[in-house]
Amino acid sequence: MRSSLLHIIIPFLFVSVLGLAQNNGTPKFVLKGLVESQKSNKPIQGVSVSTSSGQFTYTNGMGEFRISVSIGERLILEHPSFETVRHQVTSRDDIKLQVVEESKKDDALSRSSMSRNRVLSNQAFLDSAEYYKKTDIARSIDFVAQSLEVLGTDGDKDQLAKSLTKLGEIYLHHKQYDLAIDNFEDALKANKTIATSLMLARTYEITDQFDAAENVLKSLERLKNMVPYQRVELYEIFGDIKKGTGDTPLAVDYYNEGLKVASQNQITPKMTDLNSKIADAYAQDNKVMEAEVYYGNSVELASKMAPKRVLQEREKVADFYNKRNEYTEEIAIRKNSLEALGKLNISEADGTMDLGDTITSQRINYKIANAYIAQDKYEEAIPYLQKSIVQADSDNDLVVQKDATRKLSEVYEFKGEYNRALETYQDYVALVDTLYIRKEQEISRAARFNREIAVTQSRITGLEQERELSQSKYELALTEQELAEESYKRQRYIIYSLIFGLLLTGLAAFFFYRSNQQQKLANNLLALKSLRSQMNPHFIFNALNSVNNYISKSDERSANRYLSDFSRLMRSVLENSEEDFIPLTKELELLELYIKLEHSRFPDKFDYVLQVDENLDVSTFQIPPMLLQPYIENAIWHGLRYKEEKGRLEVKVQAKNEDELEILVSDDGIGRKKSAELKTVNQRKQKSKGMGNIKQRIAILNDMYGDKVSVSISNLKTNGEGTQVLFTLKKDK
Repeated sequence: MRSSLLHIIIPFLFVSVLGLAQNNGTPKFVLKGLVESQKSNKPIQGVSVSTSSGQFTYTNGMGEFRISVSIGERLILEHPSFETVRHQVTSRDDIKLQVVEESKKDDALSRSSMSRNRVLSNQAFLDSAEYYKKTDIARSIDFVAQSLEVLGTDGDKDQLAKSLTKLGEIYLHHKQYDLAIDNFEDALKANKTIATSLMLARTYEITDQFDAAENVLKSLERLKNMVPYQRVELYEIFGDIKKGTGDTPLAVDYYNEGLKVASQNQITPKMTDLNSKIADAYAQDNKVMEAEVYYGNSVELASKMAPKRVLQEREKVADFYNKRNEYTEEIAIRKNSLEALGKLNISEADGTMDLGDTITSQRINYKIANAYIAQDKYEEAIPYLQKSIVQADSDNDLVVQKDATRKLSEVYEFKGEYNRALETYQDYVALVDTLYIRKEQEISRAARFNREIAVTQSRITGLEQERELSQSKYELALTEQELAEESYKRQRYIIYSLIFGLLLTGLAAFFFYRSNQQQKLANNLLALKSLRSQMNPHFIFNALNSVNNYISKSDERSANRYLSDFSRLMRSVLENSEEDFIPLTKELELLELYIKLEHSRFPDKFDYVLQVDENLDVSTFQIPPMLLQPYIENAIWHGLRYKEEKGRLEVKVQAKNEDELEILVSDDGIGRKKSAELKTVNQRKQKSKGMGNIKQRIAILNDMYGDKVSVSISNLKTNGEGTQVLFTLKKDK
């Protein structure tokens, strides 16, 4: 892994230096140079080296520099201690430039001027990083890297802390919390500031590291020089910590302390936030009257701010009423929100409005419809569901479009309009397939995004290491020139530097390992979620064909009964689709319903038995949803369906020991070998999507939760007929 990262990082850094520009078609190359005093032969640090094509750098502590140039370009060397020097590049060889330093009375003034220039350059890069922070993380981080390059090896600690803090802010905005914490901590090591400490505490609180967050805040609580806004933030984070640990009364006390400071200093945004958070805390503690009062305060205060802030608060109040089943009040608020949102969309059509993912017209319409459905007002719900679907389709919001389509299908079913319910459900199935493709694309983008983050952060780490190493080399050079007699101390310093480098390398390796482990977990979760969202198209379409067959025979009762059972099964499957594990009792109920549906289609092909050991407490076991169904489907469709006489399907659940049970699925069909021979050439080329899905799910779940599920398949009889599948399931510890 370390080797692969180096293969990514080194070309990236090399190309970033070499591939910047071309000068009249002449290829660029990296020129190495040294600037030293003509009189003393001492290297000169902090010399500004630029080219006519716009390249720019500084000399390090050893007076060395590297810059991208082409043959024929001029180098421009500037420094307060000598007049501007120009040098024309004639070859690719390294160069040594000796300059005549001027004697100045106020050398401190010249150093101050140089330092001022660096600060201005550093701030310009940080301003650019802030500009691209939300829209282009790679570009934003690259500007931070350039700010560190400008600081050089002896960069001001305050400016270094600013650069690292800005880097932490970028990672925090993009939810890369571990990297944000690392950079905030490094910034505080360079220079302790209240603003950086508050951001570090906030990041700890977001990641539920409440003790660490509280330790940071306690060191700030005693300070007297905090500005009012920072004091409000301090109490707000304290309140969030206490709310996160379940101590609601103390959380409210902290919020009130912050509200007192915000009110005294007329900090309206924070007054709104704190009233809203106090209301949330009271609602969490089921203190309804107090929550309503503070929600009212937050809405009133928000009305004095931007219109979108009022929308956010109104939607929180509507959610509050929804939890209390006060649907009339909820609907009234959400309809007002829809009207206000429409005005915002008209007045802010430039796309700069940022209301968050939940405050969109399609989501509000969907929530209004759900409120009507909760009151069994299906006619009132239908128009809002239809609007939600249309708006979600317009905004390419597949998640809301899927949920609204499924809910509309259920409403039609409740009303007895089964044809419309079926049509809408087919639309829902198509949306699920589209969403699955979208999820795969998101996984790919997420992996690429994390690779880019790793490369860019490696560049930052490399710059820091280079800065520290250059500083060490510079100090070593001064020691050699001025204190030659102290060779023993110099050797010891070198040893300490090497140890520090090894420790730094080990620390970097640890961070890479931890980042890779977190990325692996995130990839597993995304892959598992995508796999869970898949349905078995063979069963769905075959079931719909069976309904069509009943209808063509004018057997409406059978069609309705089959469709009703089929809808129950599909609804249960979709309800469980977001879970990694469900109770085994529920899985067996779904399995029995599925076998019943298949048996109604092939009554003359097989009989079935579902047998559970009476002495086994099935409720204590958990199983991945829809784990057994694909094997049952294979047994019926590829074993029993081709058997000439009537077959038998058995499902037995029995205890293996106290912590494990066995599920045996067996059929006396034609067997796997004969079934494979009956397949067409095209069918042999295709792989069972259901079986592949199950294998991937089991592999991911066993990787995440330990080896909890195992599956083995064998022939039932020695002549190859029949098939049996043995599942072993471990109990949760």
